[in-house]
Amino acid sequence: MQIALLSDIHGNARALKAVLKELKMQKIDQLYVLGDLCYRGPEPKNSLETVRSYPAKVLKGNADEWIVRGVKKGEVPDKALALMNQEREWALERLTSDDLHYLEQLPEFFVDELSDEVTMHAFHATPDSLFDVVPADASDDTLENQLNTREEANLIVYSHVHTPFIRKIGDKTYINTGSVGLPFDGDPRPSYVLVNIHEGDISASIERVEYDNEKVMRQYDANDYPNSEQMKHVIQTGQKPG
Repeated sequence: MQIALLSDIHGNARALKAVLKELKMQKIDQLYVLGDLCYRGPEPKNSLETVRSYPAKVLKGNADEWIVRGVKKGEVPDKALALMNQEREWALERLTSDDLHYLEQLPEFFVDELSDEVTMHAFHATPDSLFDVVPADASDDTLENQLNTREEANLIVYSHVHTPFIRKIGDKTYINTGSVGLPFDGDPRPSYVLVNIHEGDISASIERVEYDNEKVMRQYDANDYPNSEQMKHVIQTGQKPG
């Protein structure tokens, strides 16, 4: 069995379509999308419609929650709150009530038996929160304490931190998908993860995809995005905004 895991599209439809084009060449049994579909990119509607048209299992992320109900004080630095809600309003103007309903009703986790020997627990940030941060360089103890809440799961998958990794701890495999639309690991190429399961063995690889990020940068300006300079810098460099 082979599955694909991706997340954190953030309204970057060009990056998403580049990934999906590559996945068509893979023999994928199931695609999982771990949230953050629309917010902070130049094409929220295109991104959402692309996800909805694909036979994927989709989770809710913090950015999807923000689209539905806004960014609240304490969830981001105070200096960023007004601008991030302005970005949300910009995205809302391009989405419909049906789009918002879709985002609102998304589940927050999956516990799926992928084989007799492999059970996957997938969520956006942590099992208990859409917002908590477990960084890619967290210790093994931190991963086990904050992410391993299902005893039956031996494949634990999350996203949120935009930095992909694969780590084996004991008999469990921990995976972060990285980000399709806004990578933070210094590589601006979209990332996704392929997982192969054979006779109970789990093998996984982080995949990167080439795409024209210069066109995405131009889209921010052409669409009068309210925070275009900061977002273009992320698109160009693959580095987390300061």
